[in-house]
Amino acid sequence: MVAEVVFESPVMTNLKDLEDSSIPFTALEAAFGPSSLGILIVKDLPPRFIDLRQRLLSYASYLANLSPEVLESLSCPTAKYLVGWSHGKESLKNGHYDTLKGSYYINCAFHVSPHLSAAPLSLDFPNFPEYTAPNIWPPEDLLPGFRETAEELCGLVIDTAALVARACDRYAGVYVEGYEKGYLERVVKGSLTTKARLLHYFPLEETSISGNTPSPSSPSSSSDGNDNDDDSWCATHVDHGCLTGLTSALYIGESAHPPTLPSNSSLPSLKQSIPPLPSLPSSPDPLAGLYIRSRTGITTKINIPSNCLAFQTGEALEVITRGKFRAVPHFVKTPRAGGEEGRAGMKVARNTLAVFTQPNLEEVVDLERGVKFGDFAREVVGRHG
Repeated sequence: MVAEVVFESPVMTNLKDLEDSSIPFTALEAAFGPSSLGILIVKDLPPRFIDLRQRLLSYASYLANLSPEVLESLSCPTAKYLVGWSHGKESLKNGHYDTLKGSYYINCAFHVSPHLSAAPLSLDFPNFPEYTAPNIWPPEDLLPGFRETAEELCGLVIDTAALVARACDRYAGVYVEGYEKGYLERVVKGSLTTKARLLHYFPLEETSISGNTPSPSSPSSSSDGNDNDDDSWCATHVDHGCLTGLTSALYIGESAHPPTLPSNSSLPSLKQSIPPLPSLPSSPDPLAGLYIRSRTGITTKINIPSNCLAFQTGEALEVITRGKFRAVPHFVKTPRAGGEEGRAGMKVARNTLAVFTQPNLEEVVDLERGVKFGDFAREVVGRHG
């Protein structure tokens, strides 16, 4: 039986209210509380955000269409494919490997210090390459402008997350007994383990969209073949960090606009970014995209405006706030065949960016049990690896 789907607008605030610490507690409860959707939309972002989003999400298609040999050179098996390129390595559902999307993982320690490419080795966690292996960047002559664009947009997301964290601190200081003043903002600003994930959901042919079975030219599905399963592009899961910053998805018709890299001769300078790809004005199917599954079994479709950021709650924040704010189960659903833009033969990719802000490995996240984030994260990585 297919679950009932409702459409609901998430709580929205503007950047200035976060900067002025004037967002009301009722809004935070409605956004992150036990009966909430677990998501907050932030509008009125800096003007450069729109261009950065279009450029970086276009790079996701360029990246995913590089040759297998190049993609392999950009992968890091020793870090469990959680640095650089990853495809088909993550198990999310019934032991099946997720091959419907490719990811490019970036350590965001550079936001604390531009000289850092990863979290330093930890005395408490000496063998944690998922966070301590250095970033892998494509050569600048292959993808000019990619690193600079990625670092700038990730930095903007983290700066905004720090303001959301400050609001959460104000709330937790009143309602969570023994809460450390300014804890979450300190964690977000000083984290050396924050991880960005640039996602490319591969275009699906009509047969795989309509029947949940991959066609020969499509990546194989992680689904168990149940047509009633909605989470066909990304299985239902919760994030394990504190706050996850999300851009809205960029939908690219790759059959009409192939992500073919321009020759170096067509770029005046290697410092110039690759031109962003044309995108569709909206999802090819209004029912495709991000969904949140509530604790009462209600499935809600979430639309993030293209000029906004969304912030979701993760498992670590739920533990830190002792359940005052709750982690949100979510998934991504593919377009159906025959939608407005989903005509036979049209291959539409979905690209987005998620930035997982989380504590440093040695940070205690569960005061009652004395659990450090490194132990907490290792448990989750092992669960999905």
